[in-house]
Amino acid sequence: MEASTLPGRYFADPDVYREETRRIFNKSWICVGRASDIPEAGDFILRELNGNSLIVVRDENGDVRCFDNVCRHRGTRLLENADGKLPGGIQCPYHAWRYQLNGVLKSAPNMSSEEGFKPTDFSLSSLQCRTWEGFICVQRDPGGSGVAENEPAFWSRFRDWQLAELVPAHRITYDVNANWKILFHNFSECYHCSLVHPQLNPVTSAASASNDFTEGPLLGGPMILNDGFATVSTGGELCGDVFPGLSAEDRQRVYFYTLFPTMFISPHPDYMLTHRVERRSVDRTRIICEWLFPPEICSRSEFSPEAAVEFWDMTNRQDWHVCELTQQGVQSDAYQPGPYSKQESMLAAFDRHYLSLMNEQ
Repeated sequence: MEASTLPGRYFADPDVYREETRRIFNKSWICVGRASDIPEAGDFILRELNGNSLIVVRDENGDVRCFDNVCRHRGTRLLENADGKLPGGIQCPYHAWRYQLNGVLKSAPNMSSEEGFKPTDFSLSSLQCRTWEGFICVQRDPGGSGVAENEPAFWSRFRDWQLAELVPAHRITYDVNANWKILFHNFSECYHCSLVHPQLNPVTSAASASNDFTEGPLLGGPMILNDGFATVSTGGELCGDVFPGLSAEDRQRVYFYTLFPTMFISPHPDYMLTHRVERRSVDRTRIICEWLFPPEICSRSEFSPEAAVEFWDMTNRQDWHVCELTQQGVQSDAYQPGPYSKQESMLAAFDRHYLSLMNEQ
């Protein structure tokens, strides 16, 4: 037995949570949504990162930008609605300071006569913002690292699924009373599948699992669909067309990847399943699950993703329940780290990467 689970403090100690914010979440590229969420200039979504509200908006040039939701005058929160459209700019509801969609201060009533006041000195505080394969990712610390360094190795893996073009056909948000690392651990192994997911075993067996990425921020690999199942859905039938660029092997596979520290990506023969992970507190995590399809499939009058949604919603809820039970257990005085099995090698790899970023390995 070479590896064991993490000590309980990593899942329950507020000091560890704060250190994660400083060492990991401020320095990593964090997924905040899909470019299709804000298709036109002025479209925006609000997101929360490390307790801070963020505005993600498409500017007049079509670029995606991310700003802190804080007015540069007296700190008032600028926007309240979770999403919407901004006609011509962002206006503070308190004193009407108005910002362009690129974050530059456009007007500040009664400030022009103030000596030394320059609007260019009061642009909105911004985060780095990039888009990979349709995913909007932001980074607080410009000296950080993360997904950008692995773009050729990872994002190109999804080229045959035309990931950049896909749009969500359905979305479910879950609030889970468990630490974010427990959710990553759960997604990364199928040791639990036969007991927790009896409906999954007939579709694809844990014995068929293998891994393309085994160290670092990118982990996971494929499982083979059993005979009689064209995809993972209630009944095993396709919800859309098989992606035309897939190899014969990929037409019979489902992939399960984790992208540290922000998301899970699962290519299927006919759709892409994604989970976006948002830390809310040391023992609470929000998961936004989306079923992505080509837009031309979604536009068909007879199209329905319900069979895929029903299957994975049931599976998700089973997972979240055992994750919450695990959270309760690791907070107990009786908890001691236990050994990982060979089927949990990705959990040990996750822990190694996590501890290296926390400077504890």
